[in-house]
Amino acid sequence: MTVGEMLVATVPMARTLNLEFLETTAERAVVRLPDQADYHNHVGGPHAGAMFTLAESASGAIVIAAFGDQMSRAVPLAVKAEIGYKKLAKGVVTATATLGRPVAEVIAELDEGKRPEFPVTIEIRRADGAVTGEMTVVWTLRPNA
Repeated sequence: MTVGEMLVATVPMARTLNLEFLETTAERAVVRLPDQADYHNHVGGPHAGAMFTLAESASGAIVIAAFGDQMSRAVPLAVKAEIGYKKLAKGVVTATATLGRPVAEVIAELDEGKRPEFPVTIEIRRADGAVTGEMTVVWTLRPNA
């Protein structure tokens, strides 16, 4: 099962929006939101909530790709998220997520019995390459009891 398939199997909201997982590695996740009239806002572009879900799903994909081998001992959880809408989005939009800390550093904290936190930054772009939004999601790996 790919990271994208795993995410849509466990997070129904990602499936609802028909998100397309184009790339999912521990270094980068790229997820596309097709242009769908059912998810448009009042100006004909993707609704802010759909863009938030797109970006958060990209962040979740990179977390699974980077820390999937740790799931038997820790649960990944989003701690907080902040999004900025920069330009009008129209048509297909794509979110690209990058991990803000080295994987080995996060795992070392987990090995020490800590609950590590790490940021994932996401850029949302239109088909013409313009950045329409930026988001940061801070994640944690909560050790299993």
